[in-house]
Amino acid sequence: MGVPSWARLERMPENLETAAFSAGAALSALDAVVRRGERSAGAWRQRLALAAAEACARRAGRTEDVAALRDAFFLTRPGDDFGPAGRMLVGWKQLAASDAAFGRVRVAAAIEAFGLRPEEELVEAASACETLARDPTAPALVAAAEAVRMVVAASPEAMPLGLWLADLVLSTKLRWPHPVPLLATRIFDRSGANGRAARPGDESWQLACAHAYARAAAAACDGAMEIARRAERLVVVAPKLRAKGADAIVERLLREDALTVAAASGARLSDRALRRLFDRLVELGAVRELTGRDTFRIYGL
Repeated sequence: MGVPSWARLERMPENLETAAFSAGAALSALDAVVRRGERSAGAWRQRLALAAAEACARRAGRTEDVAALRDAFFLTRPGDDFGPAGRMLVGWKQLAASDAAFGRVRVAAAIEAFGLRPEEELVEAASACETLARDPTAPALVAAAEAVRMVVAASPEAMPLGLWLADLVLSTKLRWPHPVPLLATRIFDRSGANGRAARPGDESWQLACAHAYARAAAAACDGAMEIARRAERLVVVAPKLRAKGADAIVERLLREDALTVAAASGARLSDRALRRLFDRLVELGAVRELTGRDTFRIYGL
């Protein structure tokens, strides 16, 4: 089931009821996608994490796009600093790869990934988000919007963390097995009547969040269908792969945004054999080479 056309609102509506109704329809369609548990669900969530990281990086005034973020993640040597944008991607990737559960260690890792200090007020705001997620009287969309507001009130620089926690709150409320990065991918769009992105202190913040979730959920449903189509091709050609360890590479491509030869080096294949395997997958139309480069190549669905 896809998202109905009437729920795909481009411009922000004038009232919260319309936005919430559209968001509810889009999230209902997304709920079906999440619970279907496609083999490619991991790769799909990681693509959304990449989009969330790009949106947050640009909001912070950085220039990194999707390609630069992938490079920061894959081409940084083990033990070296990913850089601010790369760390941000790590934070979103960790959210998308984990289960929908809070925890001090997990939140502390996110605070660090987003370049924040674990000040008492911020930690308390994050803890309040968990309480909100467990409150059966708080509607999911209201709770997610409030999570961002509380975090930004504690630390104005913590908007990315607030969006991260909002998606965790929403996923907990909806009882999804894994969080799905959503709000950050659309909340910075200048779709309001005044032509600027909404801010947590605005009177229209809850309206903006509902509208953003409606658009994000619809786009996520579309993306899931596209990823599933590409994954089906990969699964079909997998039996043609003769290299030992190829099955492990196929499974990783189904759960990760992308891979490099170096990142896949633990699959009992030499670097040379891995290059041949990836080239074969590209030749068969099962994966794409994402950089257009002759060296330091990155592959994904």
